[in-house]
Amino acid sequence: MDVLLIDAHPDEGRYCSHLLDIYESALPAAYTVSRVAVRDFSFATNLKHGYRKRTEWEPDLAAFAQQLDNCDHVVFVFPMWWGAEPAELKGLLDRVFLPGFTFAYHENDTWWDRHMVGRSADVIITMDTPPIYHRIAHGNAIINRWKKQILEFAGFKPVRILPLGQVKFGGAEKHAAKWNAKVEKLAHTVKQAKPSEKEPRLERFLNP
Repeated sequence: MDVLLIDAHPDEGRYCSHLLDIYESALPAAYTVSRVAVRDFSFATNLKHGYRKRTEWEPDLAAFAQQLDNCDHVVFVFPMWWGAEPAELKGLLDRVFLPGFTFAYHENDTWWDRHMVGRSADVIITMDTPPIYHRIAHGNAIINRWKKQILEFAGFKPVRILPLGQVKFGGAEKHAAKWNAKVEKLAHTVKQAKPSEKEPRLERFLNP
């Protein structure tokens, strides 16, 4: 099992990194683990031309795309800011989750092919909003988007989302044991929906 861990907090040494440490420590020893921090990447976050023409990847994005293509399971950890992920992570998605690589639109209908089939994903989101309030007041917007419009859209399955909050006012300390156990359980129960259908996609994207 090849696992890719992504620390997507813009600052180092934060609670997100601690949670990823727990996740990594709980993974079976036989797994191959790669870990990256988006804050260490050097790349333009703006997909300037959209899908009209290709914006070439900087070296850090090219290396990340290869890791994403290789992995069996990917883990994102980030804080929710203004109802969404930090800007650098959104830029990473815009730049790398491209048609022809992670998915492909059909020419004659509104459907698409999911190129990341055979891979699974976990997403851990820290928030100052209590998750129950986020569900009632905002309809779990960030959770639904990451699950349905990003990861499952590209073919990752299962996609498991773990919202942790309220982090502020001592919440992280108060709930440490319970939250750590939830993170460890995710790491202990990684499983792909269709591992036999996993295919490398990067080479065909780069050399169509």
